[in-house]
Formats: sequence, C-alpha cells, structure tokens
Amino acid sequence: MSQSVDRALGILPLLARGPADLGGVARELDVHKSTALRLLRTLHAHGLVYRQPDGRYRLGAHLFALAAEAVENLDVREIAHPHLVELGARTGHTVHLAVHQDDEVVYIDKVDSRYPVRMYSRIGKPVPLTVAAVSKVLLADLPEPERRALAARVEYPRYTARSIPDADAFLRELDLVRDQGWAADLGGHEESINCVGAPVRGADGRAVAAMSLSAPGVVVTAEELLDLLPLVRAGAEAISREYAGSGPSPLPAEAGAGA
Repeated sequence: MSQSVDRALGILPLLARGPADLGGVARELDVHKSTALRLLRTLHAHGLVYRQPDGRYRLGAHLFALAAEAVENLDVREIAHPHLVELGARTGHTVHLAVHQDDEVVYIDKVDSRYPVRMYSRIGKPVPLTVAAVSKVLLADLPEPERRALAARVEYPRYTARSIPDADAFLRELDLVRDQGWAADLGGHEESINCVGAPVRGADGRAVAAMSLSAPGVVVTAEELLDLLPLVRAGAEAISREYAGSGPSPLPAEAGAGA
C-alpha cells in the first residue's frame, strides 16, 4: 500500500471519533499540515470527508451511503454456505443457517447429514420459535424490551416434556444463551433430535444469522453433540469475520469438549 493511501485511510478512524481540525489530523498522522490538507482535500473530493463551517472535518455522507449499500448487498447465505459444507463434512451431521424475520425464525440454508437418518427441516420453513437452538440464539440477541414483548405474545407448544413451558422460562433461557454465547435444543422439539447453535454477527456485533448442528440421538448422544460445539462456534465466528469484512479464518484442527 502506498504511503499516501495508508495515511489517507488513517484519517477515517480519527474522524469516526468526531470532527477534527487540520492540526489534529496532522498530529494524528505525524505529518506536516500541508500533507494533511492535501489528503483531506482528496477525501473531500470523493465525499468521504466533509469540511464544516467551523473549519473542522468530519466523515462525509458518501462514506455512510457506501457503507449502507455494502451492508444491504451482503448475502449472509452466500458467505456462510462454504462453512456449512465444511462443518457438515467434518461432522457428518445436519447443518442449518437461520435468520430472524418479524416473529419468525426461518431456515435459509441447509447441509444434510451423511447418515441415513435425515431431518425433515426445509429451507424457507419457520422453525419452532421457543425450542430451536437457532431461535434461542437470535432472540437472545434482541434488546431486553423486545425480548420481553416477544415472550409475552408467542405461544408455548409442549412438543415434548423438555419444551419450554411459558414466558418466564423462555426469558430465563434467553438470558442464559445471551450470557454463554450459544444455545442448545436437547429434545425440546423432538425427543430424538438434539441441536447446538451459535450466532453469526455483523460488524456492529449484532446477530444477523444463526448456525446450528443437529443430529438424532441414535447417531450421537447429546453429550457427544455438545463435544462438537467448539466447531460450531468456530464456524459461526469465521462466517462473522467474513461477513463483517475482517477476513476468513479456518476451523480449528480438532473439536474439544465444553463451550
């Protein structure tokens, strides 16, 4: 990277903290004021910085427009799919990607298990809101007033004896998920199916999707599935880094125990 480009890019984090005058920019970059002015004029010409009437500079409207357009055009499914395939190949189990839309959590991608026993989940199908691991991950990320309002208006079907029975229990579960950073459904929807999930986060730290690994109890026990949780979390974190634009990262060589 050329020195001029490097210096120009160094201005943007400074102005993200608030407006700065020419002297402040020059001190931050450790350059002469004439150099700082030349860089600021170039950024100003492209709408990336704006000179206020008081002579200070701030980030320009065009920069925000570019950021908004980039976020709008990001396809989390496209970014995530190779990671879902990799996790599926490494574990042999079913991998899902889901997003939160209004009062529904919907599967947007799936990689099937290699085992003969398959799950009947489908892309585009809403998931059981109060029991599924992906739902818990996404809803736990909502601000507390939204979590409480949602918990008060949804229904609590008793799919199994392990299903969450009411709003108070649901809120406690979401608090736990929020604290630990992952969720599990151990027979809450179907007695024979277990699932663990982790959030995919955007640049602002908010959950934009959830990734999960599911398997029937006849294939692996709940404890054995939980042993694979580090792989799920590492996969979700790798997707998060790519989605947020901070670069890819491989899954760890081996899965360990615990969360």
